[in-house]
Amino acid sequence: MKRMRRTLIAAGVAGIMGLLTAAPVLAASYPDRPVKIIVGLAPGGGTDNLARLVAKELSTLWKQSVVVENRTGASGTIGAETVTKALPDGYTLLISPQTSIAVAPQLFAKAPYDARKDLTPITVIASSPLVLVTHPSFPASNFKEFIAYARSNPDKVTFASGGVGSSPHMTSELLKAQFGIAGVHVPYRGEQPALTDVAGGQVSVLFANIPSGMPHVETGRLKALVTTGAKRSELAPNVPTISESGQGEIVTATWNAIYGPAGMAPELVQKIYNDVSTVMKKKEIAERLIASGNEPVLNSPEQFAEFLRSEYDRWGSVIKANNLQAQ
Repeated sequence: MKRMRRTLIAAGVAGIMGLLTAAPVLAASYPDRPVKIIVGLAPGGGTDNLARLVAKELSTLWKQSVVVENRTGASGTIGAETVTKALPDGYTLLISPQTSIAVAPQLFAKAPYDARKDLTPITVIASSPLVLVTHPSFPASNFKEFIAYARSNPDKVTFASGGVGSSPHMTSELLKAQFGIAGVHVPYRGEQPALTDVAGGQVSVLFANIPSGMPHVETGRLKALVTTGAKRSELAPNVPTISESGQGEIVTATWNAIYGPAGMAPELVQKIYNDVSTVMKKKEIAERLIASGNEPVLNSPEQFAEFLRSEYDRWGSVIKANNLQAQ
């Protein structure tokens, strides 16, 4: 019996050591077959376009096919859940905005997954701050005046968004809590109808994505009050940040990141991170990102894991405080 126990222990140790020594070898040879990138949102949107750009560049670098597959539904959680169930071998990856990872799962009574445990964070590829826009006739020409008006007229301010749990919605709720203002949330099915009604004066304000909001500002259909970035956006250089307003500070953005299933070997994670960083730091690619309103991030897997935890907690607090639920 003792001899059998020693034999089993030795076999177990040998197996573990074999896995440990195999990981660097697997990472070095990766990928040796096609790679699939899951996107939980519809084709043609910002996340899908970014994923296809990443896939094209990685395919060239790796000399392997990298295919984008759209698995849509439930605010992007269906696609993300697909990846949580995949093998952690690096051949099924996910590119997703934070709303599908740190927000949407917390809106369900029973979360389909916990990204902090069920996914491997690799890197945030890019982020894009939001711009607070309103109709030109709205009685505030800057953020300070907007806050003053909202405090004095709690029943007159309405916040449009592209839907419950969207970046504009969550940023609005964060703003209301931090600055002590009220305002009714008016959700739409996407950002474009929300922009249309704000431009028409039916709804007071919208935290719009800069690439979609600023063209309306430039034509005079809307006016911009403030952006939510840590610094001014290159697509809105004349619009100050919230911190510049002197009223306080909120830094939020729509960010897209790449993940793998939980349990990926650290060497494999590092290789994918290194390769994604290599292709996205190319001058022409970085310029394309900036031109589309995105700012390259490319933080390390360790930095991203910490950031993901903080974002999960931040938006979880907003969801609980407002008793928000998926619709």
